[in-house]
Parts: sequence; structure tokens; C-alpha cells
Amino acid sequence: MGTIKTTNIEPIADNGTVTLGSSGDTFTVPSGVTVAGAMANTPAFRVYLNSNQTISKDTVTKINFDAEDYDTDNAFASSKFTPQVAGKYFFTSTIRLSSMSTTSNWQIYLYKNGAIYSRFANDVGAQSNPQISISDTIILNGSTDYVEIYTFQDNSNTSRDTFEGTNNIYFSGHRIIGA
Repeated sequence: MGTIKTTNIEPIADNGTVTLGSSGDTFTVPSGVTVAGAMANTPAFRVYLNSNQTISKDTVTKINFDAEDYDTDNAFASSKFTPQVAGKYFFTSTIRLSSMSTTSNWQIYLYKNGAIYSRFANDVGAQSNPQISISDTIILNGSTDYVEIYTFQDNSNTSRDTFEGTNNIYFSGHRIIGA
């Protein structure tokens, strides 16, 4: 078995095909190697709320994410994700509130282009630090589509504060390759 070291592999003819291996072969990409181009799950991001946000009763409220763990393509700004690459994307978000004093209807929304794309609703009983989550896959066309997170609660005629922090209020997403 030998090792080939090179910087480029190209077909002999323009627009030709390069075949690596054959059916049943396995290619191993060692840890620490970065995959770029069409095979990368980018753009990708993870943002969170690092300070309290008040969620008013009976009001659909946009979550104002104010901190980033990562944003590979600088596609997350103003609390919304706007990819520059068309494709299928997977998103997930979790919101935790400081408390619910009575049984309440609580909802989380994934918005696409300013309208509800998907929603999860939950009747939450009186408890401290309740949590709600949503996940979905959305087809985005690139620079004109965008995605945001909103929430709604109707707890006992009062506003609720979020329970801020990296793992309490977050929103993440990435492009799905091969789908």
C-alpha cells in the first residue's frame, strides 16, 4: 500500500469524472481534518441568549439572541439566520422561562421569511424553569430566505422572564448535505 501526496486531482478532460475507489470501499477522514466546499455542513451556527428577555403575556415575541458560540459564514445577524447557500437546513431551538405560576399555554415558533413555518405548543403547569423545544428541516433558497425563533405564553396575566445562558435559550442550524 502506498501514499499519494498532491494538492490537486483533476480529470484528464475538462468536465470529466474522477473516481475514488469502488463499490464497498471505505474512505476515512481523520479527526482534525476540515471538510470544505460542497461536502461541508456549512453554513452552520449556534447562538444563545446571554441576558434576560421579558416575554409578555398573550404576545408573540421574537427571541433576541445576543451571543454566539459559532457562526461559520457570518450568516446570523439581528437574531435571524440568512444563509447565502441554497439547500436543506436542520434547525433546533430551546427556550427556558424563569417560572410559570399557573397552568399556561406556551408555544415556540420557527419562522421562515416572517411567517410561521412550524410550531410546538405545550400546556405547562406551575413549575420553575420550564423548557420548550422545536426542531425542523427547512428548504432555503439562499440569500433571500431567513429563519427566526418566536415564542408565546399566557401565564396568569403576567409577563415571564427567560432563564438566560448558553444551554437555556439557544438556536442552532446547519445545512444538510446529501439530502
